[in-house]
Amino acid sequence: MSTEAITLEIDSEAAQAFRSVSVAEREKLQVLLGIWLKEYATADTASLKETMDQLSRDAQSRGLTPETLESILEEE
Repeated sequence: MSTEAITLEIDSEAAQAFRSVSVAEREKLQVLLGIWLKEYATADTASLKETMDQLSRDAQSRGLTPETLESILEEE
């Protein structure tokens, strides 16, 4: 899979949070964002909130709990 750099405007608190995590954590966050963006792009006319809700339901049906996600994001 090829990758490409993009620039996103986010609030400074979120940017600081991203910069403060390890490289491994940044890679995980980039993968998650990539998945969300691909899902959003392929959604017919769904709003971003509807897409995010669907992603959440899909992840939960596959066994991803808030605790599991937190654990994944905390691993270094």
